[in-house]
Order: sequence, then C-alpha cells, then structure tokens
Amino acid sequence: MKTFKIRELKSNDTEALLAFEVRNREWFESHIDARDSSFYSLQGVAEHIQGYLSGFAVGAWHPLVIEDASERIVGRANLKSIDPAKGCAEVGYRIDRDACGRGLATQALRHLIEQAQHRWQLTQLVAYAFRENLGSRKVLERCGFVCERSPGNEEAECRFVLAVTPGTECTVIAQVINPAMAVVQVKT
Repeated sequence: MKTFKIRELKSNDTEALLAFEVRNREWFESHIDARDSSFYSLQGVAEHIQGYLSGFAVGAWHPLVIEDASERIVGRANLKSIDPAKGCAEVGYRIDRDACGRGLATQALRHLIEQAQHRWQLTQLVAYAFRENLGSRKVLERCGFVCERSPGNEEAECRFVLAVTPGTECTVIAQVINPAMAVVQVKT
C-alpha cells in the first residue's frame, strides 16, 4: 500500500512542479489543451505558481499538489474561478501517468469537494472533460458529477456539474494529518 499526501501548493514547489509537468507533458497534452511552451521553464512555473497563490490569497483559487511517499509531486488538483456570490467553482486535476489507476484523482476530487463545502461554502462545482478522456469522465461520475448534455450537442468537451451542500459531510477515504495546512494522507 502506497501513501500519498494532498497539500496546498507552495511558492517553493517550482522545481518539483516543473519536473512533474515536463515528465508528463506529452501525456497531459493527449488529454487536455497544451500549455504555452514558455510555461516549461523555472521562470514559467514560478510565475504560474505566483499567479495561483495570488488567486488563492484573494479567494479565487485553491491550488493543491499530490505527493508520493518520497515527496515527489505526482498530481495536482484545483478549485478555480471560485465565485462566492454564485456559490460555484470549477475543478481541475491532473495525475502523473505512472500514478494513474490508484484512485488518486478520485481522492483529490473528493478532497476538493470537501474544501468547496466546508472552507468555501460553495453549492455547485463544474468540471470539463473531453469526451474521449474516459478516465476523467469516470472519476467525475464516481464523485457524483453529472454530464450536462444538450439535445443535438456533440461537442468534443462535456460539462459536468455537481450540486453540493455547504457544511455537510462528504465521504473522503483519507486521513487529515494537518488541518491547518490542508494536508491529507491518502493510502492506496
């Protein structure tokens, strides 16, 4: 059984995050839109992290990373475009190709749902997945998201929606090891 940790993104994650993104670039780009090539540098990732942390400071983002037992980043998960007035946010996640199939995306998404409910008091989460990205679609459906389909709409991307109730319990199969830092230990 391997142990993984979910924690908030930090400014000193630049090198580890760049290594994760470079290691998985081709894999990610086969499932989601490609990042600009300028992202794949220490400066590009440092600016990316600073933007996310600035967004976190004003309540627009909640960026997380997933680490394995050796503290290597093997995944990311985010609440983004947090809108307290509307009670909604978008979720996103990406898992290292070599860590797929271990339930990390499901656990990370459940953690995001819990954060949306308790920390942000949100009532709706939205996610987008390309129709051919069956892994992400299964994760979203497993966590209760429903694909909104419009009659006659055959777009490449599907919009998934989850209604949540702030303050209610959410089943997360993980152990909170430091609530102040939002660090969660996941055993698979």
